Amino acid sequence: MTARPDSSRPFGRVLTAMATAFHADGSVDLDGTARIAAHLVDHGNDGVVVSGTTGESPTTSVEEDAEILRAVKDAVGGRATIIAGVGTNSTAHSAELSRQAEKVGVDAVLLVTPYYNKPGPAGMLHHFTEVARAADLPVMLYDVPGRTGQAIPLSVYEELAGREPFTSVKHATGDPTATVALRQLGYSVYSGDDALLLGYLAHGAEGLVSVVGHVAGETLTRIIDVFPTDPAAALAEFTTLLPAFHAVMGVTHYGATTAKAALELLGVLDNRRVRGPLVPLDDDEVAALRTGLTAAGLL
Repeated sequence: MTARPDSSRPFGRVLTAMATAFHADGSVDLDGTARIAAHLVDHGNDGVVVSGTTGESPTTSVEEDAEILRAVKDAVGGRATIIAGVGTNSTAHSAELSRQAEKVGVDAVLLVTPYYNKPGPAGMLHHFTEVARAADLPVMLYDVPGRTGQAIPLSVYEELAGREPFTSVKHATGDPTATVALRQLGYSVYSGDDALLLGYLAHGAEGLVSVVGHVAGETLTRIIDVFPTDPAAALAEFTTLLPAFHAVMGVTHYGATTAKAALELLGVLDNRRVRGPLVPLDDDEVAALRTGLTAAGLL
């Protein structure tokens, strides 16, 4: 595990939920995935989140998830924190993924609220505690009601507060003010929304789990570093990234599809392949993405 100069930031400042590369036949491109991880760490990211939604985890098998984790660990292990996405809507499946991540040797797991079946607070607690019990790894909870259909209630956070594995939260509810209560309970909070970063920092967040970090890791890191002493300067630099936020996260096909296309524009990948049900950006969408990234000074 990479040494941390600041214990309040257990995984660093900027971590990108990284894309997964694919071959033309649809199989996982491990070399391409390793290049993505190395690119991120070489360009400002303190860590990577592997096999999250941006990594198209709903479409990858358990065996593929292990191969992806090993490829990323070989590429950047020792230089960056590695967090494995293990969130599913099956407790047994998530526990299996967590045990596998521990065997590979990652730093933590990212555990999203179960989606579609939408358990109540008691079901959430059962899911979170059983998955945490499956492996001896820190847990970053992931609260993203736009994808899961419901937010994690404060009562669940209160119940889990102080339990050793539950160290942090990737918070993507659209409410930066919730950071105050979460920090009072002892959680490290990471914004899960690039465009709300300053709001989260203003309420005490430690950092960001990003998508735009595929192309702007260094800038996002500078913003986080300067914010405590010069918020006006942080705002000025943040403002330069607004075209990139809109380009990456403001189209119908966002996340994995725009991240892949951005990596193709940067020359990290030679394609923008995704797995169904996603489809790659078309040429007009790529042109719009290029315009936004260029306006932000990233191309």
